[in-house]
Amino acid sequence: MKEVPPIRLVVGLGNPGREYEQTRHTASLGASWTNERKFEGHLARSGSLLILKPQTYMNLSGVSVSAVARFFRLEPAEILVVCDDVALPTGRLRIRLSGSAGGQNGLKSIISAIGSQDFPRLRFGVGAPEHAALSDHVLGRFPPDEKPLVDKSLENAANAVILCALRGLTAAMNHFNPSENKPNRPPEKGKKPPLDSGNEAQV
Repeated sequence: MKEVPPIRLVVGLGNPGREYEQTRHTASLGASWTNERKFEGHLARSGSLLILKPQTYMNLSGVSVSAVARFFRLEPAEILVVCDDVALPTGRLRIRLSGSAGGQNGLKSIISAIGSQDFPRLRFGVGAPEHAALSDHVLGRFPPDEKPLVDKSLENAANAVILCALRGLTAAMNHFNPSENKPNRPPEKGKKPPLDSGNEAQV
């Protein structure tokens, strides 16, 4: 089995601007970010780890990601992209090592810009629209009754990113990927995922 390289860049996809805050399309930006404007995006560092929040719109995300990848000489497999996914139930997480865009415009832009689909991604489920058009659904806000689930899932997503960075993708997939028909495992009450002590707040 081919060795999975460590993650050097984490990308949170979403649309910039206050009008898009808390929408389904921008759910993946819910983690804490330190903003630094470079590469058509906000760039932060935690040791050797880079964190990027593109400030292009979703369908141009590849412009920002490819600029950072070229500058820091990153391989696709070293880039973890966090994005929304209408094919997953709301709050469900899924980590994959590679794959197609699956209709997600941000992933489609990145694949086109870097010339590869062989980069890992953490998909955050936002559910499929029941009646609304897809664009209206992903640009809409979560209803109030889903807020507790979304908040807990965003916490799990942040922990999944940290685990990917500290312990590797395989460890994160084993912990956070759901088995068939089962939800993601939240950390036990009073416990965090098995991370190195003192490192969680750094990402």
